Amino acid sequence: MHEMGVVMAACDQIIAFAEENNISEIAEIVFAIGEGSGVFEPYVRKVYPAVVKDTMLEKTELVIETVPGMAECLDCFEIYNVLENEGKCPECGSKMKEILSGTEFAIKEIHVPED
Repeated sequence: MHEMGVVMAACDQIIAFAEENNISEIAEIVFAIGEGSGVFEPYVRKVYPAVVKDTMLEKTELVIETVPGMAECLDCFEIYNVLENEGKCPECGSKMKEILSGTEFAIKEIHVPED
């Protein structure tokens, strides 16, 4: 389960950012996880509490947004969802594609409490 390492690295970055910017509390963290990233959302949700335990992030809410795995067909230029179409262009059937999105795991947003 590589999700533990990925979440640990992301949380380390968030804590470093907070310290550098004199932020003492974070209310919510938004992760963007691509459909083709290899990062399994349920595992991220499962390991998150253990990763943030006894840190400044312990009381943060975790929000996960799924980024669709989109590609452009290199033969007919159709834009399509790779997973929904099993890697083939729905227009011409080609497997030749350029991946446009869906491979990322990113810290999308960090929300601080409003005073």
